[in-house]
Formats: sequence, structure tokens, C-alpha cells
Amino acid sequence: MAATEFLDTPQGRRLAYHKSGGTGPTVVFLGGLKSDMEGTKAVHLEAWCRARGQSCLRFDYSGHGESSGRFEDGCIGDWHEDAVAAVAALTEGPLIPVGSSMGGWQALLLARVMPERIAGMVTIAAAPDFTEDGYWASFTDEQKTALETVGHVELPSDYMEPYVITRRMIEDGRRRLVLREPLDLPFPVRFLQGTADTAVSTETALRLLEHAQGDDMRLLLVKDADHRFSDGPCLGLIEEAILDVMGAR
Repeated sequence: MAATEFLDTPQGRRLAYHKSGGTGPTVVFLGGLKSDMEGTKAVHLEAWCRARGQSCLRFDYSGHGESSGRFEDGCIGDWHEDAVAAVAALTEGPLIPVGSSMGGWQALLLARVMPERIAGMVTIAAAPDFTEDGYWASFTDEQKTALETVGHVELPSDYMEPYVITRRMIEDGRRRLVLREPLDLPFPVRFLQGTADTAVSTETALRLLEHAQGDDMRLLLVKDADHRFSDGPCLGLIEEAILDVMGAR
């Protein structure tokens, strides 16, 4: 496997990435919260793209994986800046963002700032606005007070060690919400969602489908698939969705 490369961003962060060449459009994998570019989906998609001769970019947000910074210091806006910097510096031409969980929110934010470059989009258990609708909405009065006084709270995770959620993450998230204003997606979009997902509900997927505007949007609910969405059949569905938005099926 090729060695990890690094990009210094305009914000002074150092991002780890892998970029494989080939023809466009470039598949850009946008990982989830506290995930990294060595996850099953990211590595699989790079190998799949390489076999097809298609360009692919996977990278670590700041505070994730091999990139600089601490997770606890980051927020949705920082990771959005990371995604924009990586795409601007490392890719040319049309893009297909493939966003997983928080990466689904990042894909929507990316489309908002550079819609002219998006050829199609695939999301997997997309979690737009989760800092507000998931975290803040479920916080107890004690947790909200802790955010104000201590500056953070710790939340358990079904998939890894507890998340440290900071006041900055909540406040910044409110400036990045995409479900409170028009969300235009003028390109083919495929939303993938497992019905056994305990982190992102099917109701969230349906809300996103109903809220977004576009002429070619579909939601695929996969019975009994969980939040990881990374077994063989699910990986095959991601491949099919990419081909679908590319018009290659």
C-alpha cells in the first residue's frame, strides 16, 4: 500500500491522505465522527476505484487518524474546512462525495459551497444536524449545565470509547445546520440507511429525503444493516450507488 501523504491546509492543520490516480469523477470518501481513512469502507472504495481506473481520495480530518490536532479541539466547521482544503488542493474536475454518518453532513456542506463540482452523491447513514437534533436535544439539564461550566460532556458510544462533546462543537454545529433552510441537491443522490442502525435512525434518513430538493434522489433502506454498513453486501450496495449516480449501470 502506498505511504500516507500529508497536506498543510490554509488553516494551519496537517491532513493525512491517500490519493489514487485514474479518470474522474473523483470519489471522495468522507468519514464519520472519530473514524479514520483506514476504515473498511474507505479502504474498500479506494481498492474498488483503483481496479476500475477511477480516481479516489480518502483523508483524515484534523483530530482524526494520522492528521494533526486533538479530536476534542475540533468541530463540524473545522472538519468542513478540512474537506474543502483537501478537495481544492488534491482533486480536479467532477466529484462524487461518499459520506458516512457525520461524513454525510460533510458531503452536504461540501455541495453547498461547490455545487458546480458535484457530479453525484452517496451517503451512508447520513447524520446531518446531529449536534443539535441528537446531542443537544437529548441532553439533560445537568449535561447542559456541564457544557456551560466545564465546557464538555462525555457520551457513551456503541462502537468505540466515549465521545467528548464540547460546547464549541455544539455552538459551531448550529452555524452549519442544513435541515433548517433550503437544501438544493441538483445532481443524482443516493441515501443508504440500515434499519438496525442504533446511531442514526430511519426517521433521520426520511427527514433528509423529504427536506432536500432535487430531481434524482432515492433512499434505500437495508433491512437489519447496522451503522457500520460495511459487510460484503453493504459494500456492494455502496458500489452500486456510485455507479448509479455516475449513470454507469
